Amino acid sequence: MTDALAHDALVDASGLNCPLPLLKAKLELNRLVSGQTLKVIATDAGSQRDFRTFARLAGHELLREENDAGIYCYWLRKV
Repeated sequence: MTDALAHDALVDASGLNCPLPLLKAKLELNRLVSGQTLKVIATDAGSQRDFRTFARLAGHELLREENDAGIYCYWLRKV
């Protein structure tokens, strides 16, 4: 797993089950300004579906996602 993408904020939702990783990410995105990037770390496998769908429906850009042995990382750019 790499951290090559810069981010303006980080949400560590490790150990939290659906829908908490997404809810914590939404709260943090509300604090960011357009164009800033949020990195989310989660361990819930369902977060893959959740973050892809959320980004598409909310219009945010899912820049990257990684899965390393059950640790899921997402980089979202706020629109």
